[in-house]
Amino acid sequence: MTSDPIQVLDSRHIWHPFSQAGTGADLPVAVAAKGAWIETADGHRVLDLVSSWWVNLHGHGEPAIAAAVARQAAEMEQVIFADFTHAPAARLAAGLVQALPGDLDRVFYSDDGSTAVEVALKMALQYFPLVGQPGRKRLLGFDKGYHGDTVGAMSVGHSSGYFRAWSGMLFPVDTLPFPATWENDDSVEAKETRALAALDARLSDDLAAVILEPLIQGAGGMRFCRPEFLRAVADRVREAGALLILDEVMTGFGRTGTLFACEQAGVVPDLICLSKGLTGGFLPMGATVAREGFCGAFVGQTLDRAFLHGHSYTANPLGCAAGLASLEILTSPECAARRQALETVQRERVEDLAKRRPELHARALGTIAAVDLAAGSYGDGSGEKIKSLFWENGMLIRPLGPVAYFLPPYCLTAVELHKAWDLLESAI
Repeated sequence: MTSDPIQVLDSRHIWHPFSQAGTGADLPVAVAAKGAWIETADGHRVLDLVSSWWVNLHGHGEPAIAAAVARQAAEMEQVIFADFTHAPAARLAAGLVQALPGDLDRVFYSDDGSTAVEVALKMALQYFPLVGQPGRKRLLGFDKGYHGDTVGAMSVGHSSGYFRAWSGMLFPVDTLPFPATWENDDSVEAKETRALAALDARLSDDLAAVILEPLIQGAGGMRFCRPEFLRAVADRVREAGALLILDEVMTGFGRTGTLFACEQAGVVPDLICLSKGLTGGFLPMGATVAREGFCGAFVGQTLDRAFLHGHSYTANPLGCAAGLASLEILTSPECAARRQALETVQRERVEDLAKRRPELHARALGTIAAVDLAAGSYGDGSGEKIKSLFWENGMLIRPLGPVAYFLPPYCLTAVELHKAWDLLESAI
């Protein structure tokens, strides 16, 4: 084994995600993480205000999840899920169904958020020929929506601006306006009216499915919409006989104030996509959950009617064990109290800032809050200065271009979150 320093090995051999190696500095070496804190090799401690890309629900190294993974690893680490079932997968599926609203009752496991979306799109497009409606092939998405980096997920999220390099490999998807809103937004109803009119104009008998991120578009800039809009979209899609796919990869598992964002609109989709917080940040895993009866269309006597999709690590027992432990913590009164404390801080700070600086479009929902620092876009460097300032003060944020946001793990204290807000306001 080489004894070269880690940063030397990294710069020599590793290709990092969503980064430009030609302009980036050497990355700090993380050596430990506990609770809301990450420690680097040079002794620096940094407060994780983005839950390590939104996956870490309860804090790093959560003991109950670590213990569950260790127990499972000692018993069985992996089996082929096409030929076996196992207790962690079955129990996690039952737990998810119990936590989800309505009649979402059949879980298909995959590897991450992008593949959870890919699964939903493939299911939707296969479903209609199976039920005698082969003409339904068209998909609708929303402006700035982001659903992942596989081809189908990129296609429905092409308007996010991330995928210009691969435009030639994407299939056509119609894009609808998204009525992004914020605190004290007087124009929200007019924006919703325009968006719904655009939807009405595209509702025809060739439409297979509409996909959107409910209440908050994440990577598109933490753009919020109202529950009323989500409910109106769902009603129209159902009336048109198409399927509604909700991408709750980021918004799921308590982030927006309810376990799932769709609950606030009273909406039950046909398919819901889950990942990120699913395992509490311990292991990669995705899930696509379908409504009762949907899977019946795929049942028959020939293999070509089945949903022929899978992953080598589908329903990995370690990931399922982590998911079960995380779900138990998530649904506890103690976790609810911690989330409520964070929600209170986010709401108070946003309401105060919105009164003084309305041009910042401050907004908060559940444990998530965001502000627009300036006009710009992701990758234009407009967020780098404030990211550096936070790092110098022992805090990790990752602005989405000109949008600064806090999406903390639930173990963060109200005092720590107030300190982050104090620094953000001083920087503004």
